[in-house]
Amino acid sequence: MLPSHLNGHSPLARRPRLSAATGDTPASVPAAGDAALEAHDRVYFQSYSHIGIHEAMIKVVMDVGCGTGILSVFCARAGAKRVYAVDASEIATQASEIVKANNLADKIVVIHGRVEDVEVEEKVDVIISEWMGYMLLYESMLPSVLFARDKWLKPGGLILPSHATLFMAPITNSDRYEGSVDFWCDVYGINMSALVPLAKFFASEEPSIELIGGENVISWPFVVKHIDCYTFTVEEFKSVATTYKVSSMMLAPIHGFGLWFEVEFNGPAESSQNLSSESKPVDIIRKKRSRGSDNTVVLSTAPEDEPTHWHQTIFYFSDPIEVTQDQIIEGSVMISPSEENPRCLNIHLVCFTGGQTLVRDFAMR
Repeated sequence: MLPSHLNGHSPLARRPRLSAATGDTPASVPAAGDAALEAHDRVYFQSYSHIGIHEAMIKVVMDVGCGTGILSVFCARAGAKRVYAVDASEIATQASEIVKANNLADKIVVIHGRVEDVEVEEKVDVIISEWMGYMLLYESMLPSVLFARDKWLKPGGLILPSHATLFMAPITNSDRYEGSVDFWCDVYGINMSALVPLAKFFASEEPSIELIGGENVISWPFVVKHIDCYTFTVEEFKSVATTYKVSSMMLAPIHGFGLWFEVEFNGPAESSQNLSSESKPVDIIRKKRSRGSDNTVVLSTAPEDEPTHWHQTIFYFSDPIEVTQDQIIEGSVMISPSEENPRCLNIHLVCFTGGQTLVRDFAMR
């Protein structure tokens, strides 16, 4: 296999997170020297700590996949009477120590176990969880959150985050392609183009988790799925599919498709305008602009927003497809959990444009 620094592809690693839903060892966090991600950490924690706006409603809270317990601490400090912090991994031991170190043992009950297996003696007013994975759904704990909702949430209770939207758009990234594929055509004056087919294979073999900018996105994004955590079902999670039709905003090669997401922190009836796969670009723009005039708290992983530890998820093609401005790009995408491991994903992508057809299957393992 080509070295990752030469093929331009970052191997898919377990996402950095504050919580662990299974017995996996928690992953390491990105390097502390990454100033952009440090700035994101402030946005991330502010999004969750904004639970204070619901302080008057907080009585009993369940933190699903509590990890270090930091979200549970936010809740306790916001006035929660009791917090059940549930985690299946060994980090629950450290969470207990953190709770004690912050003199909150009388408010926070750390429970070591899967949320599907533990017992809690009372209903809860709020469920909070950092359940989102790469491209929202990879290694997602959403099914566990839905289980907790159906078993323990009181009528009219809160789920935070409450709503999530997965976006997708064609992207261009010539620097990445040149660095991972064209590089082999001339390596210090040596023609190594025999390696180009292999380089193309490794560059597009599996989804890449990386940061791109708004300048890499060549059309308005389309909505793959909007999730209302108050009504979404596990059955719906088994297959997420949509068709799309977008128009290129520039003359450029399409190197693949990028996915990102945003989540909102709202009550059951407070979601800003819901987006669906039929949403038009103007609807997406209107929704973003309306945030300045309401109390909606949003955590976004979009390319044009502050970088996050989720980055963006990119499905690269083996060969780019040239498009002109206003050229129609259409097709379909289907995302489904792997039968071997439901926390992994299979993605089926179809793209038609300019008389060309591309059909690709990707796996996130």
